[in-house]
Amino acid sequence: MIGAIEAGGTKFVCAVGNPDGTIIDSTAFPTTTPDDTLAKVEAFFAKHPIEKLGVGAFGPINLRAGSENYGMIEKTPKIPWRYYPLMEELEKRLSVPVAIQTDVVVASMGEYEYGIGKHAASCLYITVGTGIGAGLVQDGKAFQGRNHSEMGHVLLQKHPDDAFEGACPSHGSCLEGLAAGPAIEARYGIKGAELADEDHVWELEAYYLAQAIMDYFVILSPEKIILGGGVMKQEKLYPMIREKFMELLNDYIEVEDVEALIVAPALNDEQGVKGCIALAAKS
Repeated sequence: MIGAIEAGGTKFVCAVGNPDGTIIDSTAFPTTTPDDTLAKVEAFFAKHPIEKLGVGAFGPINLRAGSENYGMIEKTPKIPWRYYPLMEELEKRLSVPVAIQTDVVVASMGEYEYGIGKHAASCLYITVGTGIGAGLVQDGKAFQGRNHSEMGHVLLQKHPDDAFEGACPSHGSCLEGLAAGPAIEARYGIKGAELADEDHVWELEAYYLAQAIMDYFVILSPEKIILGGGVMKQEKLYPMIREKFMELLNDYIEVEDVEALIVAPALNDEQGVKGCIALAAKS
């Protein structure tokens, strides 16, 4: 069996499964301190012997090949986890090889291997929630530069009717600062879930997401663009984003079927742990 850990900033999801993506058992618990959280990880995997482990972690995380701190959580706002050697500690506690990536990249791998991206040569998975991130998988491999990409921090043109300065402490009005869940709450004073019937809220959200998606599309040219995360539970966003994306693209590149290009995830919130299985299976 293969182990999987979706190591999120809010909760850890642990699972065991087969290389075909079948989940045999799983559990979830809040992310607290490293010692407390990894004690729960150990307890789960003590009941399920595994041969290897795939991990999708919150970041920033050191993914620089050859670095002595490879697999370490870096300058995260979660202070107890700052500079924590996650990969090294998991290998020591579980005595198995560990493959590690960012949480959004493993979600992309899950949809690529087992979900809506299964028959595509490349897919870009974008999560829109507490933060915004994206991961690209092409020909079965995750794109990896010197370190992991931070596509949620691309700079955008502000909508002329939007006076909100942006919520990102580093960049203000980057994509995450304008369109992540906390940005929606900061702009309107209430959470997005309470604004479901306010179409103007989601039209503005679609404007910013479509603008970023167009940027990604002209640079990376993925065959599938998968939009997940808590904000995308507002399903009315999908047609709005597709329409605005086509307007912004303005026939510069031919898109035969935008509904087949920009899609929802297909794995019912299991794309993260299934992507961890795929990551470990390939390592």
